[in-house]
Amino acid sequence: MPAREATVLIVPGLRDHVPGHWQTLLASRLPRVRCVAPMGRDNLDCAARVEAIERQAASIDGPIILVAHSGGVVPTMRWALQTRRAVKGALLATPPDFERPLPEGYPSIEALRKGGWLLAPRGPLACPSIVAASRNDPLASFARVAAMARQWGSRLVDLGEVGHLNPASGYGDWPAADALIAELEADTAYCWLKSRQFS
Repeated sequence: MPAREATVLIVPGLRDHVPGHWQTLLASRLPRVRCVAPMGRDNLDCAARVEAIERQAASIDGPIILVAHSGGVVPTMRWALQTRRAVKGALLATPPDFERPLPEGYPSIEALRKGGWLLAPRGPLACPSIVAASRNDPLASFARVAAMARQWGSRLVDLGEVGHLNPASGYGDWPAADALIAELEADTAYCWLKSRQFS
């Protein structure tokens, strides 16, 4: 019996809907895709975002490939480390370092702590995963993101100097995402992401 095609589940970061964002453009061209609705920077309830991922995942028949960007990586990891849902892989793009002060316009560490964002998940994923890191991301150093990738058991992809890989950094479409998703899709068998403890 042939393997079932995976549905891509897109998880945005701390933003509202942005028409020119690479995740928005990616969703418009994929044949099997679902999107978690953006919650913006005012609603900092991390648990609510995890629940939103669960609702979307529950509505998908068959395996899932997670595609998270920025702040969306944290609730995605929290969900992935507690679910028993069939997941084929995860693409985690430019995760932020919420344990150090962020640039002006982003939430404070205290606001993130109150919203349940700290500490970042550190347990390894049971499925193939790719972390895409920028060399000049204002939200996290390359070394910090590389350390996250090691903790999560992810393959690290060096994107070079792409800022935060968002329109504010001069980036709209990100065609490389398609190839990275295809790499995860090509895995011959999908896994179960099992419940783990944060270290």
